[in-house]
Amino acid sequence: MKKITSLLLMLALLAASLFTPALAENKITVVAATFPLYDWTRQVLGEDSDVDLILLMDSGVDLHSFNPTAQDILRVASCDLFIYVGGESDEWVEDAQKHLINQNQIAISLMETLGEAAKEEELVEGMQDDDDHDHDHDDDDEDETEYDEHVWLSLRNAELFTQAIADALCQLNADRAEAYRANAAAYIAKLRELDARYAAMAAQASYDTLLFGDRFPFRYLADDYGLHYYAAFSGCSAETEASFQTIVFLAGKTDELGLPAVLTIEGANHRIAETIVQSTAQKNQQVLTVDSMQGTTAKAINDGVTYLGVMEKNLTVFAQALGAE
Repeated sequence: MKKITSLLLMLALLAASLFTPALAENKITVVAATFPLYDWTRQVLGEDSDVDLILLMDSGVDLHSFNPTAQDILRVASCDLFIYVGGESDEWVEDAQKHLINQNQIAISLMETLGEAAKEEELVEGMQDDDDHDHDHDDDDEDETEYDEHVWLSLRNAELFTQAIADALCQLNADRAEAYRANAAAYIAKLRELDARYAAMAAQASYDTLLFGDRFPFRYLADDYGLHYYAAFSGCSAETEASFQTIVFLAGKTDELGLPAVLTIEGANHRIAETIVQSTAQKNQQVLTVDSMQGTTAKAINDGVTYLGVMEKNLTVFAQALGAE
């Protein structure tokens, strides 16, 4: 568990005493931990300039590796609405919320919003076991169930989360509620349209299996469309080197299923996927990359990146990998 040190909390509270003028501006402040959450909120807000929307993880560090600064703690403790994933990687939030400056804060945990639909982490056949996640666990937590945190990669989940964000914003600013609801409805319609296109793609695909020479954060998406998968590591794995046995197994599955591509997630190093291809009989599979939006930066947002835009591009890549072009 990533605990917040008492020193960090003291620094945040000290900063709060110097931050009072900014808090008195009477402007609603929303802090979204990661990019998808930020973008859903942005779509619901529309042209509303009375809300200060802040992306917490804007430097390219993903939630598995994120360690909050005193400024981050201050933002979380003082905002009106805090939206976060709520899985193992976000356990630092528990400490931050014990020292809230804004006692009227609304907090949305995606994992809590999803409830019983949250999926346990799983090891599929051939996947390299990783007993040492980026998450640190207390000894008495070893037997606790761990859940897959990558809930934003399901368009159907995104609809649920967008509605929850809209409801919270309506509560905070009743004068803008009608606009928020209209914006949310329009955006949810776009999510549903893209979801239908994913479903149609999966239905007409030549293959029903994805093979990743990488971590696999797309479990929720795969389950939405009845897809099977094999991967080198689970979505939250800290591993970067695949064993010989893992490479051989995944290359054998690629041959056995006749798959035209080996997939990776964003990042510069695709060596594992390339090694899998070179270990197959044909050695001619494509190495294709999909974006799991775990490290989207402020610069990318300024350049026009959106959640729907990324999911559109991922659809094109999945269609190639599944023979549904």
